[in-house]
Amino acid sequence: MNPKIKINHQIRAKELRVITDTGEVFGVLTLSEALTKAEELKMDLIEISPNAEPPVAKIMDYGKFQYQQSKKQKEAKSRAHVTETKSMQVKIGTSEHDLELKAKNASKWLKEGHRVKIDLFLVGRSKYAEMEFKKERLNRVLTLISEEYRVAGEPLKSPKGLTIVLERASKK
Repeated sequence: MNPKIKINHQIRAKELRVITDTGEVFGVLTLSEALTKAEELKMDLIEISPNAEPPVAKIMDYGKFQYQQSKKQKEAKSRAHVTETKSMQVKIGTSEHDLELKAKNASKWLKEGHRVKIDLFLVGRSKYAEMEFKKERLNRVLTLISEEYRVAGEPLKSPKGLTIVLERASKK
């Protein structure tokens, strides 16, 4: 049972605006009147919105109410889109064909709404190369990406080399 939802004798409000699950409105009733109405209909009195003035209560089967609530939560969860940060590594000597494949993947991920982190992986002497050279190598990949994107920040030095994060361009 949800601790926030009060049913039957757990309700503490003196007056309630009472409705049924079919949409019938009983109006504002005292708690005891509302409980007797619920008992007559062989249903439960469920406090729907406790912060309203007066609080709103619904006369319906509590099991049915729980089922409806869980369905709403599942539906909301399925609609929520989780944004992941996808990573890819590019080395200085990566061939054009491989760069095109990586750019194609990055485009697909951006289209799906994910962020893409591209690591320019530097080994040996290339770690000490000029920053302009590194940025130019990173731009080789960025020019191949077909989906519109925006750079989430300047390229950053990382322990492996150079890192840049791309996000999907906002649609207006």
